[in-house]
Amino acid sequence: MTVKKSYFAILLTLYFYSCTQQEPIVFKETGGEKYRPLYHLTPESGWMNDPNGLIYLDGEYHLFYQHYPDSTVWGPMHWGHAVSRDLVTWEHLPIALYPDSLGYIFSGSAVFDAENSSGLGSPDNPPMVAIFTHHNAEEANTSSLTYQYQSLAFSLDKGRTWEKYEGNPVLPNPGIRDFRDPKVSQITKADGTKSWLMTLAVLDHINFYSSSDLKSWTLMGEFGKNVGAHGGVWECPDLLPFKTPAGEDKWVLLVSINPGGPQKGSATQYFIGDFENGQFTPDDTMIRWLDYGPDNYAGVTWSNLPAEQNRTLFVGWMSNWLYGNVVPTEAWRSAMTVPRELSLFDVDGTLLLKSAPAKELESLRAAEYDLNQQISALPSEATELIAEVNSDTFTLTLANELGEKVVISKENGLVSIDRRNAGKSDFNSDFAAIHSAPMSWEANEIRLFLDASSVELFVNNGELVMTSILFPTSPWKTLEVSEMLTSVEIFKLEK
Repeated sequence: MTVKKSYFAILLTLYFYSCTQQEPIVFKETGGEKYRPLYHLTPESGWMNDPNGLIYLDGEYHLFYQHYPDSTVWGPMHWGHAVSRDLVTWEHLPIALYPDSLGYIFSGSAVFDAENSSGLGSPDNPPMVAIFTHHNAEEANTSSLTYQYQSLAFSLDKGRTWEKYEGNPVLPNPGIRDFRDPKVSQITKADGTKSWLMTLAVLDHINFYSSSDLKSWTLMGEFGKNVGAHGGVWECPDLLPFKTPAGEDKWVLLVSINPGGPQKGSATQYFIGDFENGQFTPDDTMIRWLDYGPDNYAGVTWSNLPAEQNRTLFVGWMSNWLYGNVVPTEAWRSAMTVPRELSLFDVDGTLLLKSAPAKELESLRAAEYDLNQQISALPSEATELIAEVNSDTFTLTLANELGEKVVISKENGLVSIDRRNAGKSDFNSDFAAIHSAPMSWEANEIRLFLDASSVELFVNNGELVMTSILFPTSPWKTLEVSEMLTSVEIFKLEK
């Protein structure tokens, strides 16, 4: 009772204080099922994991995803499908791909075959082509090594309906148990001709294949058997061209790994280097992590973005295989991270990958409040916070009336999210923990996105990122910050 009385006394004081400064903060719950996010993509019902087939076409961002509609735990994989025109409001479309006689529909990618090189459309109506892994579950339970192989499907109506290619599989398995998650892109060769490039996860390394028609594939090279983190199976790769801050051409290879992440369980590492003629050469053997939180996995990027956008756009699965099947949601399970824009930056001569919130997220801002003292009420379960950092040490605490809290801090060169007392955690022994990330350079700004069951922390606009899902018994209602955080802005977010 003491905790509750002091909590409500604080809120009453803040209410009258804020009346003299600005409009009072009135808390708003997101509504709907408990823990259902307001602005993160979730399935309408059933299970969700890896984002697949991210592609932009004619004003629409398509996001396919691993989906099991009949349960909230992983099962026979389908491709769920959602589209958005603004990366904020999503429309669910019918399931795109169903399991068939060749197997479950595992992860993959999608491209727009504008020149109809595959012959699956026509010059007047070129196809959207999905490249995915067929997983034969029956063979997987035997001694077989060849139960995963790559296949095609195509759409001639902007992704609304799909037909599987009659010649599947287009890339048979050469005898490797984990042979999956094709990410296909189109590259232009030195002579000006174009070809298709497939980046494929192969147990403990990456294979690179080329094709002129998306149907016949030739192995060009491989990378990674003795480089990077190898605590688990390599999955969901993505090979991306970038410019360095100095204007130099570089390639970044994303590779998700499960287990073996820095916070236990699954995570995504990346390599920076050069790519030519099917050979990826890393600049160094440093292990770099895309997100130092526990809950960003299997992320990939959108294809076919208009040149005028001039960005690389990414989204990840906001969970962890340690506990993804057992988190305390009911009709649905799992969400995607907010969309993020990737770019390279330099820290004392070392290149790293920045992951900044997509600019479209600013359209969610419905009301703005300035923090005029060190503690404040929160306006909603869906909130954004921006603050300047004036010291190498800071603390930010989110709390509710039950004494539950999550603490975000930087101290001794470590940025941390402490969710040990952040609500429900009895579903997994590893969930209630402090997660920390090294940051040797100066932090001058933090940006925090809250939703009903998650926090996403961006330091210096994404130079360091930590994503964490949380399940408080009651929503977070107060914010307390140390004096080292100034110019604090709080935004209520609404769609």
